[in-house]
Amino acid sequence: MRIFVTGANGFIGRHLLERFAADGHDARGVDLVADPARAVVAGDVGDPEPWRAHLAGSDVVIHTAALVSNSPTLDEAWRVNVLGTRTVLDAAVTAGVGRFVHLSSIRVFSDLGFPDGVTEDHPVRPDGNPYVDTRIASEQVVLQAHAAGQLATTIVRPGDVYGPRSRPWTVLPIEMIRKRQFFLPARGRGIFSPVHVDDLVDGIVLAATRPEGAGQVFTLAGGVGVPTAEFFGHYYRMLGRRPVLLPTTLALAVAGGAAVPARLLDPGTEIGTTAVRYFCRTGTYSIEKAGRLLGYAPRVGLEQGMAGVERWLVEEGLL
Repeated sequence: MRIFVTGANGFIGRHLLERFAADGHDARGVDLVADPARAVVAGDVGDPEPWRAHLAGSDVVIHTAALVSNSPTLDEAWRVNVLGTRTVLDAAVTAGVGRFVHLSSIRVFSDLGFPDGVTEDHPVRPDGNPYVDTRIASEQVVLQAHAAGQLATTIVRPGDVYGPRSRPWTVLPIEMIRKRQFFLPARGRGIFSPVHVDDLVDGIVLAATRPEGAGQVFTLAGGVGVPTAEFFGHYYRMLGRRPVLLPTTLALAVAGGAAVPARLLDPGTEIGTTAVRYFCRTGTYSIEKAGRLLGYAPRVGLEQGMAGVERWLVEEGLL
């Protein structure tokens, strides 16, 4: 098949291109910066003209391009996450693409609370966070295209994706722990839902190729929740540090006080109360539907996954 990936230089996009190319498919994509060696052209998902021809002839489009951050304004996040999604959908419809796979997020359930083992049937919840709200809106755009019969679409909601090249859940924690800027609220008892990038890619391949995936929404997580102290404890161990576990009220106060000076130094910083609340989640995410309809079954356990992450960090000079 010919596979086209948006956000092809990103963490998940890069892994997808490598996987499809290794499986013998014609894998290509678009990102802000071109990479001719990997058949990636330069382009902005909000403006299809520079890259539309590169998408022509594709059987499957996998849309990973997004602003994955708590720092953008609503206008900035909407332009990329919602308008950009509609633009890529229009290009795919014009090109006669057979399947459109959209990467959303488990955060469409909000950080404000949801049932343990939450399923895809549970209502999404806007909460005023531009990232959360535009992820919800982007799903509506994709499902609207499917309902209108424009093309077959599938929505994937990844869990907390970690692994080699992951910025939010691998590189950034290492950098912040080293600078003594990282701490865990709820005394490290919040629940994290890790999924190794190799397992996520397996699930996306199934979602893109199985007919049962058309018109469906799937959560692709690791199937288990672990305390944040356990997950991030691996990074503390790698750096020879002890985890910093704070009560939530203190963590919110520290993060709130640090946010303003942090943004002056780095407008894209993730330091703030939103991140604290994310680490206070207590619910997990069901993957039963993906297992039943797609045959999705995560294979990489946390210990195995973190061993691979540690090797990569050493190779990259980050440890």
